[in-house]
Amino acid sequence: MTMDMTIATGIRAIGRVPTRSIGAIACAGAIGTIIEWYDFLIYGTAAALVFNSQFFPNVDGRVGTLAALGSFAVGFLARPIGGAIFGHFGDRLGRKSMLMLTMIGMGLSTAAIGVLPTYAQIGIWAPALLVLLRVVQGITLGGEWGGASLMVLEHAPPDRRGVFGSLVQVGFPVGLVSASAVFSLVSMLPDADFKAWGWRIPFLLSVFLVAIGLFVRARLPETPIFERLKARGQIVRSPFVEMILKNPRSFLVAAGLKLSEVSWVYMLTVFVVVYVTTKLGMPKFLMLNAILLGALLELLTIPLFGHLSDRYGRRPLYFAGVAFTILFAFPLFWLLNTNAAAIVILTMVVALNLGHGLMFAPESTYFPELFGSNVRYSGASLGFQVSAAIGGGFAPIIATALAAYLGGTAGVSIMLILLALITLAATLFARETKGEDLI
Repeated sequence: MTMDMTIATGIRAIGRVPTRSIGAIACAGAIGTIIEWYDFLIYGTAAALVFNSQFFPNVDGRVGTLAALGSFAVGFLARPIGGAIFGHFGDRLGRKSMLMLTMIGMGLSTAAIGVLPTYAQIGIWAPALLVLLRVVQGITLGGEWGGASLMVLEHAPPDRRGVFGSLVQVGFPVGLVSASAVFSLVSMLPDADFKAWGWRIPFLLSVFLVAIGLFVRARLPETPIFERLKARGQIVRSPFVEMILKNPRSFLVAAGLKLSEVSWVYMLTVFVVVYVTTKLGMPKFLMLNAILLGALLELLTIPLFGHLSDRYGRRPLYFAGVAFTILFAFPLFWLLNTNAAAIVILTMVVALNLGHGLMFAPESTYFPELFGSNVRYSGASLGFQVSAAIGGGFAPIIATALAAYLGGTAGVSIMLILLALITLAATLFARETKGEDLI
C-alpha cells in the first residue's frame, strides 16, 4: 500500500510541468524540426533547379526533370519506413533518444549530398549515391516529426495543446524560408558557378545547424506521459502491431487527413516552381521569393490556426482547408498564367497559407491525439508519413506527366480536387479530440 502511494505521488509529480518549461520544450522541438525540414526541403529546390543537369544529364530536358523529381520522391517513399522504425523504438524506449538519432542521420546525409561528385565526375554512381542519401533523409524525417510532436504534446496543458503543437509545425515554414532564402542567395551567382558549386552551399550549412540542434535537444527531458507508462509497466512489446490491430480506423483517418495538405504544398513548392520557370519563362528567383513570402506569413498563421483549434476544435480547420483547396484548384493556375509578377506572388502566398496552413497547423496535435499513449509515436508517425509518401512523393511527378500529356493544367487541378475529397471524407469520419485526456 505504501509503495502504491509512493508510485502515485511520483506520477503526479511527473505530470506537473511549469508553463515556462513547456514553452522552452516547445521552442526546442521547433528548433529541431526547423533544421530537419531545412535539410529535407533544400533537396526539393535543388531537384527542381539543378539536379537534372548535374546528376541526370544524358537524357532530354523533360525526362531529366522527371528523373530529378523521381529522386525527390524516393525520400517520401522512405518516410513511412522511418515512421515505423522510429515509432516502434520511440514507443518502447522513449521520445528523446529517437529525436537525437533522427537529427544525426539527417545532418550527415544532407552534408554528404553537398560533397557528392556529379555524373560528369563518377558517372552512374552519382545518381545512385544521390538516391541512397535521399533515402536516408526520408527515413530520418519519418521518425523526426512524430517524436517532436509527442515531446511537445505530452508536456502541454490540455487546453493549449493546439497552440503549443503548432509550434512544432512552424518548423516547416521556417525550414522552407531558410531553404528558399539560401537558394535565392546562391541563385544570384552566375549560372555556371551556381551549377558548378553554388548549389552545394545550402547542403553544407547543415553541419552547423545540426550541431546547434543536438545541443538544444540534449537538454530536453523525457515526456511525463512516457515516464508514466514505464512506471505503470504499460509499454507494449510491438507498438506497430498493436496500433494496426486496435487502431485501424485512427490510422486510416490520419492518413486521409494528411493527403490533400501534403499534395498541395509540394505541388506549390516543386511542380509550380518547375512549371512557372520553364513553361511560363518567369525567373526562378521570383518563385523562390514568392515561396519565401508565403512561408514567412505562415510563421504567424500556423500558431493562429493552432490557437483556433484549441478554441473551436481540430475538425473545423480541416473543413475550411478542404473547401479552399477545392475552390482554388483551377483559379491557382489561371492566376499563375497571367505572368504578372505581383499576381503570381500573391497567389502563392494565399495558396500556401490557406491550402496548406489551415490543415497543417493542427496536425502535430490532432494526429497523436487519435492514438493511445503506448502506440502514439507509431500511429501518428505512420499515418502522417504514409500519406506524405503518396501525396508529397508522387503528386509533383503525376502533375508533371499530366501537364505534358494534356498540354495544360486542367488535369492537375482535377487531381488536386480528388485528393481534397479524400481528406474531406477522412474529416467526416474523424472524431473531435479537443479537450480529450491523453491516455
